[in-house]
Amino acid sequence: MTLLQTLSINGKRLNQSLDDLAQIGQLDNGGICRLAFSSQDLQGRELVRRWMLEAGLEVRFDAAGNMIGRRQGKTHGPALATGSHIDTVPCGGKFDGTLGVLAGLEIARTLQENNVELDHPYEVIVFADEEDTMIGSRAMAGTASLDAADYHRKDGRPIDQCVNQAGGNWAQLFKARRTRQDICAFIELHVEQGGVLEMAQTQIGVVQGVVGLQRYQIHITGRPNHAGTTPMDQRQDALVAAAQVVLAVNRLATNPPGARVATVGALQVWPNAANIVPGKVQASLDVRDLSQVVIDTLVSDLRAELDAIARATHTTIEVVPQLNVAPSPAADHIQEIVAEASRSLGLSHRPMPSRAGHDALEMGRFTDMGMIFVPSEGGFSHSEVEYTTPEECTQGANVLLETLLRLDRYYR
Repeated sequence: MTLLQTLSINGKRLNQSLDDLAQIGQLDNGGICRLAFSSQDLQGRELVRRWMLEAGLEVRFDAAGNMIGRRQGKTHGPALATGSHIDTVPCGGKFDGTLGVLAGLEIARTLQENNVELDHPYEVIVFADEEDTMIGSRAMAGTASLDAADYHRKDGRPIDQCVNQAGGNWAQLFKARRTRQDICAFIELHVEQGGVLEMAQTQIGVVQGVVGLQRYQIHITGRPNHAGTTPMDQRQDALVAAAQVVLAVNRLATNPPGARVATVGALQVWPNAANIVPGKVQASLDVRDLSQVVIDTLVSDLRAELDAIARATHTTIEVVPQLNVAPSPAADHIQEIVAEASRSLGLSHRPMPSRAGHDALEMGRFTDMGMIFVPSEGGFSHSEVEYTTPEECTQGANVLLETLLRLDRYYR
């Protein structure tokens, strides 16, 4: 029997580690609150650091506050890396991000216990502040702004002070940048955060890439007037125009069928009174797809529709860009190896995009990237009811281990 057929992680220990880390920042409702750079986040990072040292990893902090555990390989070439984040939303679950970190840790434990030395160095990365600024992975990819004034954290704390408190060095943030010569491949295990795998009764998601994202504010200007005395054919009703905009967005995203998604998720109406024809509406627009061409085409088609809506409703419509994140495709050979690893373990699998952002998105900017999904019960995430079974966590970690072992051969 080969090493690939015999090595597996300790599922009981992995799930115990998930439970132990969940005690830090646990809320009365069972949710987890470890906001990035909070005392709970720093306490959690210290626990993981201790576990890394016990697993034989050398631990360091880079200038962005990323915590990196490293196991040397037979060669001094680029590393095989995995990891994720342990910071949470204000009331999150114990699996989002954390599973990827602790699965990487469990693999280090497994390599240590079995005296297995990979050809490549092996790294487990705990990225800083994934849930807000993504400063950790962006700094590592070289896409982060070096100006602290460009970051507006939700808690109002200055980003440079936060990074320094977490063991980083904002003044030398540029030194956190890595290249393909440092990391030859990065693989992130993550809970799906949606219901596709559960609905398809599939055990493993082979991620095709992290979708690109464009956000806009759509400003619709009509004319406010008396709701009782203004005839219908004399109105410049901004909300009527907004309703048509929402329907146009939905139509363009669904016809023809595809993987793209587009959402109008927020509306603000002025003057917002029952007896006044709305004079102004501000609407959000969120567009996502794995293909930049698909995103650009949808937005271009929508602009043409908005021109027609504006003429028909006697309003003006302005589209203001807010955010533009390019897609990050997973490397083809990594997708193939994840699928092979799943098959070798007797696990069902399917290709799928990641429509949520992850640290892997930024890592894919400079090196080969892949992701592995395991199911989220009910499709819930960013919630205290987030749940992935112990068996599914173990299966995902074993696919990650098998993938890393195969990649160690692939890049030899």
